[in-house]
Amino acid sequence: MKKCHITFQLNGITREVLVNPNQTLLRMLREDMGLTGTKYGCGEGDCGACTILLDDEPVNSCLILAAQVDGHRITTIEGLADGDKLHPLQTSFIEHGAIQCGFCTPGMLLSAKALLDEQPEPSELEIRTAISGNLCRCTGYQKIVKAILKTENSACSCSAASENDCQGEDC
Repeated sequence: MKKCHITFQLNGITREVLVNPNQTLLRMLREDMGLTGTKYGCGEGDCGACTILLDDEPVNSCLILAAQVDGHRITTIEGLADGDKLHPLQTSFIEHGAIQCGFCTPGMLLSAKALLDEQPEPSELEIRTAISGNLCRCTGYQKIVKAILKTENSACSCSAASENDCQGEDC
């Protein structure tokens, strides 16, 4: 089988690779790139465990062929933090107990990031809609939704000592 040459941005770095034409993006990320934060769940696009950002939009990497990302930007969970500094969403998930087994967490975080990038102050309904493609069997979603809500509140520029001091309105 003849391989395809593709060039794309992966977590801010230009990558050039050869891929099989029938290889999924998920398989390329995990097996060829060693980025195992993107999980294999159902393989059918139903669970969201394989969610990545493709040009800043959440997509199921199990449904996309690697060859289709030629010329595009990909962000995986490994690209969310800035070096050793966690992204505010990651910090909020930890602080609010929104992680149990962690299998759904990468997809949840990237879906939430896409939402907050587009809508910095989402409603609870907008959050629930944004993460509706990501299944979680542990948390019941309430702590995940709260963590996302608190992320947008804690993103204000004030230097409040506690989250109760910073409500996002006057910051």
